[in-house]
Amino acid sequence: MNRERLHAMVRKEFVQMFRDPATLRLVLLVPLMQMLIFGYAIRTDVRNLPTVAFDQSRTQESRELVQRLTATGNFVLRSHAESYEDAIHEVDAGRARAAFVIPESYARDLKRGRPAAVQVLVDASDPSSSASAIGAAQMVGQQLNVEIVQRRTGTDMASRLPVDVRVRPLYNPSLRSAVFVVPGIIGMILSNILILLTAMSLVRERETGTLEQLIVTPLARSEIMLGKIAPYVLVGYVQMTTVLIAGHLIFAVPMRGPLLALYAVTFLFITANLGMGLFISTLGRTQAAVTQSAIFILLPNVLLSGFMFPREAMPPLAQAMGALLPLTYYLQIVRGILLKGVGMAELWPQALALAFFAVAFFTFSTQRFHKTLE
Repeated sequence: MNRERLHAMVRKEFVQMFRDPATLRLVLLVPLMQMLIFGYAIRTDVRNLPTVAFDQSRTQESRELVQRLTATGNFVLRSHAESYEDAIHEVDAGRARAAFVIPESYARDLKRGRPAAVQVLVDASDPSSSASAIGAAQMVGQQLNVEIVQRRTGTDMASRLPVDVRVRPLYNPSLRSAVFVVPGIIGMILSNILILLTAMSLVRERETGTLEQLIVTPLARSEIMLGKIAPYVLVGYVQMTTVLIAGHLIFAVPMRGPLLALYAVTFLFITANLGMGLFISTLGRTQAAVTQSAIFILLPNVLLSGFMFPREAMPPLAQAMGALLPLTYYLQIVRGILLKGVGMAELWPQALALAFFAVAFFTFSTQRFHKTLE
């Protein structure tokens, strides 16, 4: 082996690498981005679940119980419900992840030495975020029982608990991870695959020269863009239907809500991701450059949207970054419809956000496409 030829080849590769800004971004920025996201934003210890309280007792004893539950750090009281239905509605709509239900006779039962039942409802669609909340509620009940029994005499704690804290996991009572993961896979597949397919399609046409042939036709640029994304809408629906059927048959994922509403909202989500893919395609002139640019979108898409890690555990900055991703809102919709059985009456804010992303990304990518052709 000739060392001089080998050294010349190595020097040539280093020179070529430093002349390619896209490669340098991939080598230097992606590891830094991964470190920051994993180290700063990703946390598995979920706390501070938004909580609603339905306190029918409205006494010092009931307020003390609510304070004990929130003092664990697993619950953050956001509002008070006027009825049991209102409390359930807050959890269904995703504005609360837990609910305290304290009966009117709570304080009276405690004073008379009778068991006082309290219900804690926890959104268990995400098992990882609900497990600690369920354990914290049960622990508060045990500690309160010990304190009350110590103040009383002649009370058999084993057979007659002063406070009966009944924790009820909603939507996923068995805490199966597949119930949470499979609906998220629908959004992840639609998002990542469609973004890459659309971005690569446009760049491939530019590399082969067929894009210039389209430009000289009477077609407007918006018509070209619509024609590019139209076939992928059908592809997205086929992918979504396949995962839905397979998830239901293999993993017993429920389908409690209106599927027609899910398919309608999915159109907005598909359009938003196709528009994002078109925008990414305008950031480079080769497939390698576009692939490297896509990493800066796909990585936060996986980590900050709530697909793998609960958003409640993320710091405010990471939550704000996740709020800029269409996948964040689509995951709330698909899990709300399939697992909670809710409809557009509860999920319209997320649908409105997807509509905004769809219009914004398509409009911006069309304008960007116009500029890159000049």
